[in-house]
Amino acid sequence: MEMAGEEQRRRWSLQGKTALVTGGTKGIGHAIVGQLAGFGAIIHTCVRDESQLNECLSEWKKKGFQVTGSVCDVSSWTEREKLMKTVSSIFDAKLSILINNVGAVRVMPTTKHTEDDFSFHISTNLESAFHFSQLAHPLLKASGCGNIVFLSSVAGVVSFACSSIYCATKGALNQLARNLACEWASDGIRANAVAPAVIATPLIEAALDDEFKKEMISREPLGRLGRPEEVASLVAFLCMPAASYITGQTICVDGGFTVNGFSYQPQV
Repeated sequence: MEMAGEEQRRRWSLQGKTALVTGGTKGIGHAIVGQLAGFGAIIHTCVRDESQLNECLSEWKKKGFQVTGSVCDVSSWTEREKLMKTVSSIFDAKLSILINNVGAVRVMPTTKHTEDDFSFHISTNLESAFHFSQLAHPLLKASGCGNIVFLSSVAGVVSFACSSIYCATKGALNQLARNLACEWASDGIRANAVAPAVIATPLIEAALDDEFKKEMISREPLGRLGRPEEVASLVAFLCMPAASYITGQTICVDGGFTVNGFSYQPQV
């Protein structure tokens, strides 16, 4: 019985696993760092804002979490290469988990987008995730059991009125997860995408007007916006031994948003 209990704990633990989480100081990324660290993972994260990074590192240290960090603009090819060299050095050329979390959006109609808008979305949302995965491949393979999780969006699954370029990059992440799941399975690497709906982070709450939030909530059967920790819980699960047979999937965390059709309720 004791051996069985130990096996259960191992399946639902990330003890000793190493992880890189991009954009780990705010919103969903911050929640992911907390979840992974709480399950025993050793984490490195990266952001552009050094003061914010230092503030979060101090917070995590007080909680007893093993987290280090670097300043990095993920839209820069050279900075991504520099970061992965740092990660390789810290983790002795082995990495268990890569969380491609960083993403950005400029909300506007398709006819208003410029060349710069296109480059901005592609380099930040898609190119960075592709390149980090490429750079991390030998480290993930060396760990013997690697996991990649892409933070996608429901905007990559269904039509979403924010930015057609943004939606295209999120759809591409879902396909990238499927491709890498098949291509790198023989290297012991799993790849999945997590697609949240609108999540109630301080930044999102400030950016969205009440009418938009009301419309979103009306489309969600659960009748509310999601919370960062509800996304982070799924991300952590996908990285655990308990999820060892799940790969190539896009899983929505959306309160039922993507499956909700015509929601009119007739009066009886």
